[in-house]
Amino acid sequence: MQRTAIYLTALSLCAFFFVCASGCARVQMTHINSDQKKPNNVWVFFTVEQGDEPVAGLEAEDFEIYEDGGRVSPFESKQVIQNPEVASVMYTMLLLDVSGSMTESGRIDQLVDAAKVFTETVGKSQKVAVYAFDGSKEIHSVVPFTTRQGSIEGGLDGLRKWKPRDNSTNLHGAVVEGLGTLHKSLEKEKKPLKFGTLVVFSDGADRAARVSREEMKEEIKKDIYANYELYAIGIGEKEELKGAKLREIGRDGTFVGNDTEKTGEIFREVAEKIAAHSKRFYLLSYCTPARRGEHEVRIKIKTEDRKRGSLTYTFNADGFGPPPECDPERKPTFDLEDVTPKDKK
Repeated sequence: MQRTAIYLTALSLCAFFFVCASGCARVQMTHINSDQKKPNNVWVFFTVEQGDEPVAGLEAEDFEIYEDGGRVSPFESKQVIQNPEVASVMYTMLLLDVSGSMTESGRIDQLVDAAKVFTETVGKSQKVAVYAFDGSKEIHSVVPFTTRQGSIEGGLDGLRKWKPRDNSTNLHGAVVEGLGTLHKSLEKEKKPLKFGTLVVFSDGADRAARVSREEMKEEIKKDIYANYELYAIGIGEKEELKGAKLREIGRDGTFVGNDTEKTGEIFREVAEKIAAHSKRFYLLSYCTPARRGEHEVRIKIKTEDRKRGSLTYTFNADGFGPPPECDPERKPTFDLEDVTPKDKK
């Protein structure tokens, strides 16, 4: 009887691993930052993705916490998922080409309509700004960062009668200045974790040559933009877009087409992608049972629909222990020295 029981157990384990191998959905958990404070609070900020798609809607019970190899009781730890907005802020800048090729061709109304769709979608989850560029040295503010859709629409309508100050296209310079403006705006925020997205639209190549392609590429690579996402949209003549080399700008996604009638469709696709990506962030808060020393934490995802993934990090619990009683809803104060996801270093 004993041998039979062992044999059946082995078969059950094999069956489990077979089912998991063929049916478990592996997800990637990326540790962005963590914090711990007396009496015994621990916070972990991370993203969850499956391939290129965000995994949204996970609850506290979808995560298992292990310290030094042993599972921490969810009742003892009081684990909760806090709203990421208590510690993070997200800005998206839409940078539009309004050079002579756009305004003189009569496509500016089409562009404005598409931009409205974009800002309405993205503006539901973060602050949005719209800037424009032509051949001039500086980019032009259309709408500063805001969550007020009415003010965005009003500013965009003003572009319908836009007259370029310089009919040329300063694409490279616009990207450099756009990133700088986005960074300065984010730095004014008091929340510790700041994420920016730059979306650049152009119908053709840089003609102004105020900033070289290499200078622009070096700017994009700077560490201060490591947490930023960059997308490029190109709609226009095939040869013009070929010269623009927009994939060197859109490191997180490039959308190119020659059918101007699909401008709104493409802008909507990019907007939905950005809006969805904002839902990949999670802030897990719990009360650790540790009271001193270094500890390795492993957080695992284990959902009913067979999603599986984990991340590992360490923290120090010296001096931990109530009183006062640990409140898992307490807001974190993250260290600002390193908020760069490991997979972007």
